[in-house]
Amino acid sequence: MAVQEVLRRAATLREEIAKYDYWYYVKDSPLVPDAEYDKLFRELQSLEAQHPELVTPDSPTQRVGGKVLDAFAPVRHAVPMLSIRTETDISDAGAIAFDARVHRELRQAGGGAMVIEYACELKFDGLAINLRYEKGVLVQAATRGDGETGEDVTQNIRTIHCIPLHLKGCDAPVLEVRGEVYMRRDDFERYNERQREQGLPTLVNPRNGAAGSIRQLDPALAARRPLSFFAYGLGEVQGWGMPATHSEMLDALDKMGVPVSGERAVVQGAQGLVEFHRNIAAKRDSLPFDIDGVVYKANSLSLQAQLGFVSREPRWAVAHKFPAEEQITVVRDIDIQVGRTGKLTPVAKLEPVFVGGTTVSNATLHNEDETRRKDVRIGDTVIVRRAGDVIPEVVGVVLDKRPAAVGEPFDLFKRLAGKCPVCGSAIVREEGEADWRCSGGLFCPAQRKQALLHFAGRRAMDIEGLGDKLVEQLVEGGLVHTPADVYRLDMHTLAALERMGEKSALKLLDAIEHSKQTTLARFIYALGIRNVGEATAKDLARYFGTLDNLLAADAARLQQVPDVGPVVAQSLIAFFAERHNLDVIKQLRAAGISWAEHDGEVAEELPLRGKTFVLTGTLPNLSRDEAKGRLEALGAKVSGSVSKKTDYVVAGDEAGSKLDRARELSVPVIDEQQLLLLLEAAAKP
Repeated sequence: MAVQEVLRRAATLREEIAKYDYWYYVKDSPLVPDAEYDKLFRELQSLEAQHPELVTPDSPTQRVGGKVLDAFAPVRHAVPMLSIRTETDISDAGAIAFDARVHRELRQAGGGAMVIEYACELKFDGLAINLRYEKGVLVQAATRGDGETGEDVTQNIRTIHCIPLHLKGCDAPVLEVRGEVYMRRDDFERYNERQREQGLPTLVNPRNGAAGSIRQLDPALAARRPLSFFAYGLGEVQGWGMPATHSEMLDALDKMGVPVSGERAVVQGAQGLVEFHRNIAAKRDSLPFDIDGVVYKANSLSLQAQLGFVSREPRWAVAHKFPAEEQITVVRDIDIQVGRTGKLTPVAKLEPVFVGGTTVSNATLHNEDETRRKDVRIGDTVIVRRAGDVIPEVVGVVLDKRPAAVGEPFDLFKRLAGKCPVCGSAIVREEGEADWRCSGGLFCPAQRKQALLHFAGRRAMDIEGLGDKLVEQLVEGGLVHTPADVYRLDMHTLAALERMGEKSALKLLDAIEHSKQTTLARFIYALGIRNVGEATAKDLARYFGTLDNLLAADAARLQQVPDVGPVVAQSLIAFFAERHNLDVIKQLRAAGISWAEHDGEVAEELPLRGKTFVLTGTLPNLSRDEAKGRLEALGAKVSGSVSKKTDYVVAGDEAGSKLDRARELSVPVIDEQQLLLLLEAAAKP
């Protein structure tokens, strides 16, 4: 290409990539597929590599990070980055007090009574940054520092894709944009998950993640951390016509391509401030990023100038905080709780601390791996976080405050001597799992309600009427301890329960009696064995034929069953190794629960064994469950998705994407009539 043509092409590519960056990172609405974006980016990189003189500070290729720095250079702010006053009263009174203060200052300056218009914004929990644009191009970025002098972090800021390298429609000699670098919660979680997978250190919280990323001396490391930015003000301005109000200034920045939060409003008077504070407090936990309050500013820039400053703080603005979501306290002990599914969760017993609007004395440590990763020990000083209704958690240890006589590293198995703290059953942890679990599913009091609800479920023993509220009454009243106790309930006991009466009690007793005639597959599924779902229960029932055959099987034999691997086999062995569970099974059989049994491995002879069917749409006469049951009774497997291994797709009315997928893969498609003929032929001796 000729030089002029190269120049034009490079300029076009920069413009297109900048536009796509804006819509992807700021508007969250991609305009082109990733492959198309990558193609344009590689083309620009190639042109700049062939013609280094084309590289400009605002080129998208400059976002990848520069050389590693020895230290950050100091930057003296042309306009000091001053902090604003914080209103310590977190109630409505804080907003009312600010409005009263502004009125008082205006009266002293000779102003009359008036309803003041305020611009209301969020108080982001990140790192304050000053972006200096000259003739529309980002030339420098600096931290707040002490307000007078900050640090030059330009290379790291360039890696944040939502920050424009070139302002749209603005070529002012100088325009300094001020705002907050922050990390979204979902980006924070994804980053930490990747770090954990690689065995690398994780971030304590989004705020520390943002601040630590910007202060990385290696821009390549900063580039790997997902950061975002919101603008909230200006610094030095030369050659740009300032609008009349703060809100109009933010609107102007938005039009230039600078990210500005949409969670802002212009309100009138103290009541408007109160309503904004309440509204944001209600949605605080649903925001995709952390905030620690809101900010009120007199909207009129001339009024701001009239109010001025006191002690280097503006009289025209205030930060109205929410209750702190993080505090520091001490771990007095580590307890272990058993959840309703048998999961064992370590819980830090804390020196009580007020956090997130309430006093917290317990905080979850999630599981043994997390506790060890954070190295939380008894006696440690820790950071506790509570956001809204979220369960309080320990997010990190303050190692500088660790006492010399701190407890040893946490070991859950050793702490419990391998036994459930509630029922004494063995605890197990499957390969690849993060959690230890109690193996006494049918017996453990902590799991009682969940075990009963699962046992009575429609696809298990199908005891209609034995729902949440009734199970809660039965368990709380000490009337039912294991599923076997359900079959000992009588009319007198049930009729005495709240909202039951004789009619409801009789109906439930009929359902309990009816459930005694079941299938081996349903019974196995009803036991609630970890990793044994409905399909696996059917495979086990078909393969072993009798419950005794299943109970006698070792790991090797269990893994001969289709789709049963080492994890499922170990779950079965651990469950049946518990005497408590075997006792409950014995009691259930003694109560009259029965099913048809056959000799082991007779399933090998079933005519549709090895065939896979997929049902889609509504069949004219058969329900989905009926069709599935008839197919499975003849040895077929009914799958939820179509693949090359599917033998037939049975399609009814309003069949959807599964039918399209079947045609795409040339899988045979049959209707209900053809299915019935196939079932009839397969059932013939």
